Amino acid sequence: MRCPCTSGDSFDSCCGPVLGGTITAPTAERLMRSRFSAFAVGDAAYLLRSWHPSTRPSELDLDPEVRWTRLEIVETAAGGPFDTDGVVEFEAFFREGGVRGSMRERSRFVRENRVWLYLDGIPG
Repeated sequence: MRCPCTSGDSFDSCCGPVLGGTITAPTAERLMRSRFSAFAVGDAAYLLRSWHPSTRPSELDLDPEVRWTRLEIVETAAGGPFDTDGVVEFEAFFREGGVRGSMRERSRFVRENRVWLYLDGIPG
């Protein structure tokens, strides 16, 4: 199965190991891709684990009617393996019922104890 993050790789060699906890995302962009994949496969537990404690909600209910179909990375700023913060701007495409749509966001990430975490996002 191809990875939902649209990297072109298989899920098992791309976001699957990140969601499963086998590896951690080495960059903010890779964390963004894994979080999109988690939305696509309905993994709310991973989304909460990869969310910074200062902004993390106590629970997360994913809408099963929304099908996330494609991710486009628009721009990244910092967020590399040796950075402590980064920004990833993206557009995520979805289908809800028979309606197609997209959402755009500039997400902020922080790296603590060598682990990237989603901090928050500003709609674009």
